[in-house]
Amino acid sequence: MRAYPSLRLLLPVAALLLGGAGMPAPARHTPCPDVLPARPDSACLRALYSNPSMQWPAPEVEPGVAWQELAPLPAPADPPGHPSTPAKVALGRRLFFDPVLSKSRQLACASCHDPDLGWADGRRVSFGHDRQPGRRNAPSVVASAHVAPLFWDGRAATLEAQALHPIADPVEMGFTTQGAVRRLRRDASYRRAFNEVFAQPRIDAAQLGQAIAAFERSLSPRNSRFDRFLLGNARALDDAQLRGLHLFRTQAGCMNCHSGAALTNNGFHNLGLHFHGRSRQDLGRYEVTGDPADSGRFRTPSLRGVAATAPYMHNGMIPKLSGVLAFYNVGGARPRAPAGLPPDAAPFPAPDPLLRPRGLSRRDLQDIEAFLLAL
Repeated sequence: MRAYPSLRLLLPVAALLLGGAGMPAPARHTPCPDVLPARPDSACLRALYSNPSMQWPAPEVEPGVAWQELAPLPAPADPPGHPSTPAKVALGRRLFFDPVLSKSRQLACASCHDPDLGWADGRRVSFGHDRQPGRRNAPSVVASAHVAPLFWDGRAATLEAQALHPIADPVEMGFTTQGAVRRLRRDASYRRAFNEVFAQPRIDAAQLGQAIAAFERSLSPRNSRFDRFLLGNARALDDAQLRGLHLFRTQAGCMNCHSGAALTNNGFHNLGLHFHGRSRQDLGRYEVTGDPADSGRFRTPSLRGVAATAPYMHNGMIPKLSGVLAFYNVGGARPRAPAGLPPDAAPFPAPDPLLRPRGLSRRDLQDIEAFLLAL
């Protein structure tokens, strides 16, 4: 005959399994101390960042800085009145890779925005018509749907406007917008494709910009390791990447400029790389606005896909991501105004108050780099 344990012995077990009243709740182990240390251990960080982002530790930003919490990239929003369609995206892709838009018929948008190079070109600065070197590094267009204004100096307010600028730039594609439109009108296959998308008898520049912009919006990255982490996969980031995320949001001060879903504040900052008064001078936003406060300022790029878009900075002068982190860790560049500047010289850029030495260790920098690789 089979023996059964007594009911008296089973009741405590059942109460624990069912959460019955009258039984003391088991103590919860919290791996973080009451006062969070400067560098919490991995168990503590994983407990903290397993919570929804609204419960994460507050970021360390300078007073007055407006920031947004890190978040998954949303679906790109179409401009009012110009919905994206598969046919429009396909037309934009064709145009993006077609050198017909350049004067020489040798350069396409993809010449500077190569999908194999993170939709940038891997060069310090790009070259254009007649192999002319430009002044600036080609930024990736992979997250261009989520940033505005466009270009390092912010001269284009919309993606549609940005798409047309390189065509008419004498150093880039060396053509004119109307010249490109006339070529497209002479091509029967392009006439059919544009008519299918826009249902209008004649191709125009606005349609050209809308088609290319629709394709660029379709490139929006939305399934990185970090996105999966944000959506609830707590193991999508390893321990080093998790430490890097925490440092990014705290001691490193990165959230002063790189926050929100696109990891940019869409602002302009002077990093001291303007070379004022020298042959390499580039004053960025000031050349668009003429505002002395904008002297030497350049747009904060999105960090989405940043690991694939070396070299870095507006002039491509830093070849590796580790170099960028070292640059920020020492507080950026702080050049002095050259002696004997002429009276009509552009205003010398003021140092950006957000830049200061951060005192991060080599391991800290390696962890932040590991986090950036997950974006």
